[in-house]
Amino acid sequence: MNPYCLRTCITLVVACFPLSIAAHVTIDPAQGPSNGYMRTFFRVAHGCKGSPTTRVRVRIPEGVLSVKPQVKNGWTIGIVRTKLAVPLDDGHGNKIPEVVSEVSWSGGRLDDAHFDEFGLSMRLPDRPNATLYFPVVQECEQGVHRWIEIPEAGKTSGDYREPAPALTLVPAK
Repeated sequence: MNPYCLRTCITLVVACFPLSIAAHVTIDPAQGPSNGYMRTFFRVAHGCKGSPTTRVRVRIPEGVLSVKPQVKNGWTIGIVRTKLAVPLDDGHGNKIPEVVSEVSWSGGRLDDAHFDEFGLSMRLPDRPNATLYFPVVQECEQGVHRWIEIPEAGKTSGDYREPAPALTLVPAK
């Protein structure tokens, strides 16, 4: 193989590599303040083998409180709440009897050729340097992606085909 052709092939492989990473549902920003509030977005970069996305469901990890989804024109928001065995203190003298355990956006249509972001505002738990995983199910007119794989010890999200979006908690400043 001539050197020019080899360089071209290597360039194409390197250039396409980030596209395969961007194909997952990602979270941005992917770092948030431990024991603090943040707003983040789940980016859906494609449909299901060419089929448009029609529903996005995000599972909320334990310890995340005050979850509020961003309104999106053309989409209906669904919220699943889970009753707590022991109510939590909200820090202001009130008790929190239930938490949001899942948020969904449905009824819209996100073509495969486009991307969009689905936003959440939330309070993060006080666990500096911990990683929180937000499993996402992306439903399409035809097909589904389950971005729910959480790395086991010694592995990273890159070791999985459909990894759950991850958020790292950084120590509060």
